[in-house]
Amino acid sequence: MAGMLLAAGAVARPATAEPGPKLYHAAPRGSGEACAPARPCSLATVQRKVRQVLAEGMGRDIEVRLAGGTYTLGTPLTLGAADSGEGGHPVTWTAEPGARPVLSGARAITGWRASAHGRWTAKVPDGVTPRQLFVSGVRAVRARGEACAAAVCHTTKNGMTGATATGIASWARPAAAEAVIRVRWRNYHCRIAGVAGDLLTFAQPCWTNSSSGTGRTGPAWDTTAVDSSRYTGVSYFENAVELLDRPGEFAWDPDARTVTYLPRPGQDMRRATAVTPGAEHLVVLDAAHDVRLSGLTFSYAAYHQPDTDEGYAGTQAGLTLTGATGPVDHAGRYYTKPAAAVTVRGGRDVAVDHAVFTRLGGAGLIFESGTKDSAVIHSTFTDLSSGAVYAGDTDPNPPAALAGEQNTVAYNTISRVGVEYTDAVGIWAGYEAGLTVDHNSLDHLPYSGISVGWGWNQPEAQKSVLRDNKITNNRITDAMLVEYGQHDGSAIYTQGAQPATVISGNYVDRSAYGNTERDGNGVYLDEQSSYILVENNVITRVGYKWVSNWAGYGIENTVRGNWTDTGAPPLSGRGSTMVDNHTGLDLLPAEALRVAAAAGARPGQEPVERLRPDFARPGTATQSSTSGTAAAALGNDGDTTTDARTLSEPGAWWQVDLGSSRHIGQVEIWNDASMTTADFDVQISGGADFADATTVHVTGRARRPTLVDTDTEGRYVRITLPGTGRVGLAEVSVHR
Repeated sequence: MAGMLLAAGAVARPATAEPGPKLYHAAPRGSGEACAPARPCSLATVQRKVRQVLAEGMGRDIEVRLAGGTYTLGTPLTLGAADSGEGGHPVTWTAEPGARPVLSGARAITGWRASAHGRWTAKVPDGVTPRQLFVSGVRAVRARGEACAAAVCHTTKNGMTGATATGIASWARPAAAEAVIRVRWRNYHCRIAGVAGDLLTFAQPCWTNSSSGTGRTGPAWDTTAVDSSRYTGVSYFENAVELLDRPGEFAWDPDARTVTYLPRPGQDMRRATAVTPGAEHLVVLDAAHDVRLSGLTFSYAAYHQPDTDEGYAGTQAGLTLTGATGPVDHAGRYYTKPAAAVTVRGGRDVAVDHAVFTRLGGAGLIFESGTKDSAVIHSTFTDLSSGAVYAGDTDPNPPAALAGEQNTVAYNTISRVGVEYTDAVGIWAGYEAGLTVDHNSLDHLPYSGISVGWGWNQPEAQKSVLRDNKITNNRITDAMLVEYGQHDGSAIYTQGAQPATVISGNYVDRSAYGNTERDGNGVYLDEQSSYILVENNVITRVGYKWVSNWAGYGIENTVRGNWTDTGAPPLSGRGSTMVDNHTGLDLLPAEALRVAAAAGARPGQEPVERLRPDFARPGTATQSSTSGTAAAALGNDGDTTTDARTLSEPGAWWQVDLGSSRHIGQVEIWNDASMTTADFDVQISGGADFADATTVHVTGRARRPTLVDTDTEGRYVRITLPGTGRVGLAEVSVHR
């Protein structure tokens, strides 16, 4: 059924004169027994009636049509073998024509009263913990403070200093607050357990699982724990009334069981609707088969684990380390996925199409525990605390019944996911075989876009079920967004040996664009990624490498026929090759534009960023001095991975002679991340003496890139330091 959905967008009918589907009708307040249009039933009654018919061996399709409106669920709609189709006849849960039914886990928060400082406070119903709050459909932000540097908030295996300097020691209820820490690609959210002088302790096992030395936190070489050398400080503390100072923020007081909110301009809490996710799952399909969910909206599902003592000890891609103890397994077989609005466990031929997943406290959809031949297509995911789609599991060699096979994620639109857990990715797949990730559009992503594979280079994972995966024709724009501080990721990311896996026809634009360090890749063949073909992709405006692999133990990868605006980095690993790639482009040729335009969920309907001609490429570069082999010509060679660099000296400079005077509208400066140029001047002049120079001063560190709008005429462009120091540049481009 999933394959038929992908090809035609609907379930194909047998070519015989069989009767149409048996119809049942449901409504949010349905109370009838006939389940007819005039007397619709509740979801529970419909499910009971469908089971009765299936038990009798009904030989026709079944459709459950849901009227528009909101179906508020305290417990999930659970579908299993008894709810499944048979004999090629699926059971479809779908919207009435023209209707948009919403399955919701929301709990209303009412009775708001004005309090001090423009705030409003309301009692929270029993059994509800408002980790997220949505006011008139708009997500509020948990009240948060400023960053705390490692020198102040110093961490050990036992806790953290900084209670005095941050003011936490004087808070009324510090145990309601959390520390949010980002270390490279990982997030940690641990609740404060106690304050003793300047020392903070945290809930267990969250803090232990976030620290080094457990033997359970990924590869043995990993140095991204909260007490590691990579830790630079707390990103922010959150959820304290003392931090509530910006409109749109809220704080939850578990002792008083109240939530306090500072409204945004124009919000009147006497009339606004305020809800928080309550139910953790909306639909669970457990060993179900031949079932279709079509045209449904899933909203306000919760994710309870981060509110417990487990907290959120991130590992990668939205998965966490849980439990106080457990087996040592550096390949990460025992990591936990986030809760999802829809979870399919051990499903066969399950299809989700034309659905909307929005305003969720966790993830959108999970295929796990041996789900096979299933699909999510033509669906929309937006405003999710975690990732959109999770496919597969983390055991490299599961029993055949538990292996994920032949699943499809296609023609979906994914935007603004990872809102709360910024280490989450758009589409994640673990140990999957025959997975198709095709024609999806992903945008505005804090970390990686599509991630396929698991296990790093650990012995447990070197030979796994990973194989034959297709990552094709996807559109990924604005991944690795700099403001979220996630690192070492990519628009398309892989791990593990994956024979016959193909990454082709994808359009990637802007990954870690605007960073101050070398980070953010286009396609990242990380760890032991092997036997992968990367071809005919268009990759532009990335912060580091358009294609990257971590180490020589990733072998026999082939990268060919791709288009990119930067140079070709070397590809290590036995038998790995890079051939016929079109690199260092300042304009995309017609064929590249066709490939880019054809990618995504709406082929031909989404824009492609046109590159701009670069006058600096053919120009002659010089610099005030040369440090080592970092010659001036490396600053305009079309490769952002190479560097021009001067010695440290007064008035150090790098410049390019364009050959003739031109109108210069913009200068684009990419820093040398190992010795970032900061507080510099961009000078444009018609003469080599720079007597008539137009000067623009840039304060702070150069980014990758810094864009300087000029709108002037000139032949010479110079980057210079007013004081003493070195100029280090990866690339300078000059545009009309």
